[in-house]
Amino acid sequence: MADVNRGNRPLSPHLTIYRPQLTSMTSILVRITGIASLAIAFFVVWWFLAAATSETAFNFIDGLIRSWLGDLVMFAATWAIFYHMLGRLRHVIWDLGYCVDVGISEKMGIGMLVLATILAFITAIAV
Repeated sequence: MADVNRGNRPLSPHLTIYRPQLTSMTSILVRITGIASLAIAFFVVWWFLAAATSETAFNFIDGLIRSWLGDLVMFAATWAIFYHMLGRLRHVIWDLGYCVDVGISEKMGIGMLVLATILAFITAIAV
């Protein structure tokens, strides 16, 4: 086995060593929006269960979702779903070996942010 001096170098990179990059931050945001979408799905399930059980339970959750806070949360959830969808699409494109250059990857990250926002606003206006 080779004689390797492991005491003078870090064992693994640490977050404070590297400057955050746009591609890494957008990739992390894809994971966060996936978890947030799962959390929002519980409200939708709660709404369906309340509709199936009693009028009082349905009126409570329906009032919560239709309030200004509910509208804001649902808009954020819509944005998160669109962003997560675009992020998954970007990863499929990368897996196929396309658009892996840093410049193109950064433009795709900005495009994801802009397009998710546009799609969320279109959805909010249409509904």
